[in-house]
Amino acid sequence: MSAPRIIIAIDGFSSCGKSTLAKELAGRLGYNYIDSGAMYRAITLYFLRNQVSFTDHGQILDALASINLTFVFNPLNHTSEIHLNDENVASYIRDMIVSEKVSEVAAIREVRSFAVAQQKRMGRKKGIVMDGRDIGTAVFPDAELKVFMTASPEVRVMRRFKEMYAVNHQITIDEIRHNLELRDYIDSTREESPLHRAADAILLDNSSLTREEQLDLVLSWVKERVSPVNNPQ
Repeated sequence: MSAPRIIIAIDGFSSCGKSTLAKELAGRLGYNYIDSGAMYRAITLYFLRNQVSFTDHGQILDALASINLTFVFNPLNHTSEIHLNDENVASYIRDMIVSEKVSEVAAIREVRSFAVAQQKRMGRKKGIVMDGRDIGTAVFPDAELKVFMTASPEVRVMRRFKEMYAVNHQITIDEIRHNLELRDYIDSTREESPLHRAADAILLDNSSLTREEQLDLVLSWVKERVSPVNNPQ
């Protein structure tokens, strides 16, 4: 008998490696990976392109009604990429201007309701790994495995700097540090679904862990959740 498929919710601060871990888990388990952060970034990109006011309720609702988000598997890099109204925007959503505005857009009540409704629909069949800020608290509060990721501030800054410097040699460490501090503040203090650790989420501080070590650790947690002892028939 095959093991039951579960929902794995991964939350945490920016630049903790949530997406990296989620992708690797999904690949190892044969699950679908849903990048909730990419969804908010794509919405932010649409708002910026179309000069949507972040405070105009009517403009926000009209914009959301015009947005269609999908994940399309790219056989060249073996990953699912976000498409905004049938356009692959996987590279555009990583621009610094989007990074600077995404937490502000994600804090808008209408935006979160729009994204969460889509995310919940994606999880109906289970067998998914989703990462973000409120997956274990607002999107899937009944997820079988919840992980809350963190790392030391300097580790996070250097990880983000290396990622951004690869595509923008003009970026500075101070810019990255300021961006992360601002995003942490907005994510943790916003009124709508603020970032916090769910009571039943396992804390994963990966400051000194390799990717292989953290993957093996979380896979052991998955194994515990799907074992016959924990899932009696």
